[in-house]
Amino acid sequence: MALSLAQQERGTICDLFLERGPAAPTLCEGWCTADLAAHLVVRERRPDSGPGVVWPPLAGYTDRVRRAVRDRTPWDRLVETVRRGPPLLLRPFDSAMNTVEFFIHVEDVRRAQPGWEPRPPAPGMADALWRRLGPGGMAKKVGATIVLSSPGREDKVAGHGPRLMLTGGPGELTMFGAGRQGAASVDIGGDPALADRLRAAALGI
Repeated sequence: MALSLAQQERGTICDLFLERGPAAPTLCEGWCTADLAAHLVVRERRPDSGPGVVWPPLAGYTDRVRRAVRDRTPWDRLVETVRRGPPLLLRPFDSAMNTVEFFIHVEDVRRAQPGWEPRPPAPGMADALWRRLGPGGMAKKVGATIVLSSPGREDKVAGHGPRLMLTGGPGELTMFGAGRQGAASVDIGGDPALADRLRAAALGI
């Protein structure tokens, strides 16, 4: 049976974890690879800590759970737990939950190293990323009309006010929209000051 896109990215990030070790940098501010691996484990196996990802009053608890998993689990076992995938009850939702998540985190590890090069996603992954892309969050952040444009695809538009056009591949636009603007190859057309605000905005979760 062919591996799903989520499974492919899961295998890629686990291979990267083993190659770079637990102390390698990532694009996730303040996190090394051990922190990121623990986050992936906790996200799938400690649902009690999930609300803290989106609700600040519980963020401290979520962080304590993640650090406990990181500090108490040997590195090889931590990586193997990520590689095994979600518990049985969550496996039917693996693709919906993890295709974009794991793509972003693979790039978080890759792009934290000097000399990184873009990794053009395979056509199936590019299609999956494009389906999930939406400009609405960016439009609200800066009070603008945001247009997402990628060669060969129909533009996506949201918002009101001055118009900014973001052009790039689905993978690069995904990274930009997830708050990794400085590590995404995206061209922005429109008012330069507004474009700078978007590049500096806190995007993603």
